[in-house]
Amino acid sequence: MAQVGIIMGSTSDLPVMQEAIDFLESLSISVEVDIVSAHRTPEKLMEYGNHAHTRGLQVIIAGAGGAAHLPGMIAALSPLPVIGVPVKSRNSIDGWDSILSILQMPGGVPVATVALDGAKNAGILAAQILGSSNAEIQQQIIDYKDSLKQKVIEGAKSIQKK
Repeated sequence: MAQVGIIMGSTSDLPVMQEAIDFLESLSISVEVDIVSAHRTPEKLMEYGNHAHTRGLQVIIAGAGGAAHLPGMIAALSPLPVIGVPVKSRNSIDGWDSILSILQMPGGVPVATVALDGAKNAGILAAQILGSSNAEIQQQIIDYKDSLKQKVIEGAKSIQKK
């Protein structure tokens, strides 16, 4: 049973969203991936949003470009935490339309929003949410953050030798 649902508006979003998939899978966190278009498959969006929690999902990551209604609509329907990934698409206004569409949610319908094309951070945030009640996942996040620290320390050492 998947722990994290990763949805996107179209297959063109997959290259961006793959970073979330890869990160979560690297921690052995199970994911389900689907295309759910807010504008082209509204019935599927309603089904997904209304029933994701009954299928065992714990977090939803929703990536969308352009008008980017998918994350907000899923958040309106689901009791699960939703992380929105604004995607810079071919019909985008430098990504700002996506960012603002996801970021500017009305009170009562929160969507955690990461940076433009920031799917890896969405995966990390989903893992941190799961880790708040799962010690094994939390330790993996601690280890991951320590590896980031070690890379900086090694980088500093390498330039100090010159």
